[in-house]
Amino acid sequence: MSLTAPVEKSERNLRGLDFFLLWTGAAISLGEIWAGGLLAPLGFAGGLLAILIGHFIGNTPMALGGVIGSRHGVPAMVSTRGALGLRGSGVPAVLNAIQLVGWTAVMLWICGHAAAGLMPEGGGFGPRGWIAIAGALTTVWALSGHRFWKWLQRVAVFLLVALSAVMTFVVLKHHGISSLLTIEPTGTLSFVQGLDLVIAMPISWLPLVSDYSRYAVNTQGSFRGTWWGYFLAGSWMYALGLCAALLSSTETPDGMVIQVMASVHLAGPALIIVLLSTLTTTFLDIYSNAISIQSILPRLNEKATVAVCGVAGTVLAIFFPATEYEQFLMFIGAMFCPLFGVVLADYFIVKKMQYVAGELFGGLLYRYTGGFNIPAFIAWACGIALYRFALHAGWTCGASVPSMAGAALLYLVLARKSKPGPAS
Repeated sequence: MSLTAPVEKSERNLRGLDFFLLWTGAAISLGEIWAGGLLAPLGFAGGLLAILIGHFIGNTPMALGGVIGSRHGVPAMVSTRGALGLRGSGVPAVLNAIQLVGWTAVMLWICGHAAAGLMPEGGGFGPRGWIAIAGALTTVWALSGHRFWKWLQRVAVFLLVALSAVMTFVVLKHHGISSLLTIEPTGTLSFVQGLDLVIAMPISWLPLVSDYSRYAVNTQGSFRGTWWGYFLAGSWMYALGLCAALLSSTETPDGMVIQVMASVHLAGPALIIVLLSTLTTTFLDIYSNAISIQSILPRLNEKATVAVCGVAGTVLAIFFPATEYEQFLMFIGAMFCPLFGVVLADYFIVKKMQYVAGELFGGLLYRYTGGFNIPAFIAWACGIALYRFALHAGWTCGASVPSMAGAALLYLVLARKSKPGPAS
């Protein structure tokens, strides 16, 4: 069966707890700790406020995006066809494939270097060897399918949460927390820039959240589990990275927290955290990358496409260091904030939550003009331009929210002037 095929109700077996664990596992990662460290110039109070507000803002459209999948049983890139057109959805699918192979490489690169740093002489493998091991394990996890994920995530995430709690305690005890409030902001990062860095993380999951919510038994459980799972775990990891960066003045808080674990003879648990957090996060990137590609090239073999996506991310991680993380997050925000402003406006307001799932795979209803919904693309392009302008102008409201809201509002205006439906 194709990765993009609609999921029948009889095949849906994930409940609210499953989504809570799925997105908790996705959020507990060294990448989130690293990103939290980028907020250190805001100081502890400013950074923590940006983390909470940013996750609240970013999580809401992320969970709303999953509603489309849970109601209609379709993956994320297929769901964009309702707004962009049957052919137009290929544009975000290509962008999503690019960001997901990038995310796969970033996560594997962080994992490989962290694992090698824990073991004497890299444990005989070195960073590249650990990247290859993590890449192979994550690809196998992605290939196992949703019925196995349900149980793999339950075991892995419960263990991961327990070990992360130990890691948090060890790091704060090692450095002490009394000095956190006395560390002054440096002024090299504005609050709204920090807010955009936080919002970009949950937004980066928006182009794939429906890939998993389509397996939901009901929409309410999917929405609540997704929102709370990512909000709690994501805020926790960001805050840990912020504290680690402030207390140690390091630019790599993800590596620091792992080394602190090793210094108190907890190298084994630290290595489990490194590997498990990579598996529970990165398999989502690999699997959804394959879905994005197959939404464009539906004749590709399902298993082979997943395997190729895993290999591509692994090879990229081995040969290209992840050194432009901040710019990568901004690229994601610029592309996908306005895109899903359009998609969510189309689904919830223009179409009143009434997509016809079968028509998303062919027919006339979402063909528009040659397969492209021109008003949607105009609104999306203007939203991207607004994001870049707001970012460079340093708007006090940031760039993420204005670009998403601006693209949505413009689309609503343009949609009223055109009649969605089959082309003549």
